[in-house]
Amino acid sequence: MRAWVQERWQSAYEQLLKREISGSPAHVAVIQDGNRRYARQRGDDAPDGHKAGAKTSEEILQWCRDIGVEELTLYTFSTENFERPQEELDPLFDLMAEKLRDFADHEQIHENEVAIRVIGDATMLPERVRSAARHAEERTRGYDEFVLNIALAYGGRNELLTAAQQIARAVDDGELAPEEVTVETVEDRLYGQPVRDVDLIIRTGGAERTSNFLPWHANGNEAAVFFCAPYWPEFSKVDFLRAIRTYENREQSWRRTRARRALALVKAFGTTELAEATTVVRKFRDSLSGSEHDEASRVAEESTTAD
Repeated sequence: MRAWVQERWQSAYEQLLKREISGSPAHVAVIQDGNRRYARQRGDDAPDGHKAGAKTSEEILQWCRDIGVEELTLYTFSTENFERPQEELDPLFDLMAEKLRDFADHEQIHENEVAIRVIGDATMLPERVRSAARHAEERTRGYDEFVLNIALAYGGRNELLTAAQQIARAVDDGELAPEEVTVETVEDRLYGQPVRDVDLIIRTGGAERTSNFLPWHANGNEAAVFFCAPYWPEFSKVDFLRAIRTYENREQSWRRTRARRALALVKAFGTTELAEATTVVRKFRDSLSGSEHDEASRVAEESTTAD
């Protein structure tokens, strides 16, 4: 009886959350924390927790597709994780290799044209994992409907350091002038293929930190962050929708703040002097209400006439 009531409540809450969500982030990144604690809680070994977590990884891919997310990054294995006992690492590497091949050959991956990419320092991984990663990337190369990044042997600081060293060598060799270094210069050296800016980071397992995860693409974009208590194998669609709602609320607040700042600048200095601020007012005026919206609309009309 209790299970039936809980299931009905879960379904009702899921429907409520769906009604409250009007859009979705383009890129969601997930720190899949709590697999080992989940296993210990159930009296199982760590590999059992990782297997349970792999099922959630499959489910969140579909949840993202359902609401229109275009890119998903799963923080599966960090450079710090190599410090774990070898008896835990070996089954985990076996599971990585198995799941990469399963994903690469899964019918839905090809029906939905999902491009699988592995980001991180692949040279640190066993050959069986590297081979499975190559297989997954080759099998899905050319797809562009959805991107699934799997972060393996990944460390954000290491990525930035490697990019900086490559740029320094290019400058030293005369291939690149210091003034030619741009955002794109750095991004081209971070990963083999482009990763879009992160809009939302989700971390399960109760910890409230982002653990060196995608610092360039998340911090630079001021990504929203959603921390939640469930261990990764327990993470549900309701939890996912709550995260999306958090992103939406933050996005609305961010738009409103930007519109107010831009409007204040335009009112103080004039529209012709602050073209960029005027563009922001035009873009985000609908996030304002009342007299602020009326003022923003007037500024937008005046600037359009001036154009």
